[in-house]
Amino acid sequence: MPYASVALCLLAGYLVGSLSFAVIISRLMGLADPRSYGSGNPGATNVLRSGNRAAAIITLALDALKGYVPVFAVLAWGRRWGLGDDVETVAAFTGLAAFLGHLWPLFFRFQGGKGVATAAGALMALQPGLGLATLLTWLIIAAFFRYSSLASILSAVFAPFYELLIWGFESSFFAVAAMSLLLIWRHEGNIRKLFAGTESKLGQKSAPAAAAPAHAHPPHGAHGHAHHKHKKGHHR
Repeated sequence: MPYASVALCLLAGYLVGSLSFAVIISRLMGLADPRSYGSGNPGATNVLRSGNRAAAIITLALDALKGYVPVFAVLAWGRRWGLGDDVETVAAFTGLAAFLGHLWPLFFRFQGGKGVATAAGALMALQPGLGLATLLTWLIIAAFFRYSSLASILSAVFAPFYELLIWGFESSFFAVAAMSLLLIWRHEGNIRKLFAGTESKLGQKSAPAAAAPAHAHPPHGAHGHAHHKHKKGHHR
């Protein structure tokens, strides 16, 4: 196996994955940084909470493409690069590298998202049937429960089993399993919120975290002044 070619594939996958499109698209469209409101997660679901559906759709598509394109490129041209029969294995781990880039992006201080769309794109390129099965699982769970996090967690749980049941054990299984485990781990906070009943539903807008305290409590003097006026009116 030409290790230089493998290293270049993995590096390219990671660098493409490091493009945080949630932040990039939000800046281009004049929106707040998605890391400053809602869950703080730079992903399409949190961008949707800004109220701008177009920005969320564009982010989702680009996040999926940055998982799809590196894997597709390796499968399409890997044999020319000397990968031979190892091309599918290298493609799978290139997809994992893109996923890792989304989680810990080099260009954005290693503060990334949860990687759902990027993982889906990588799976779609690697094995379209596996990608479609995983996507269908996400859509069904999201439609019934309206929780993006729950749909993502359950899709991640099922993805490795789909591969084993339908395609059998292949070396790509390790890359798929690694993505699934990391994705579930990245949703640890969401899992706690789901159990507590405080998780935000799909499409639910979120105000910036800093704005909440300003409206939570009136100034100390204002409450007393209002109470005084009420008492004065009562004596009349």
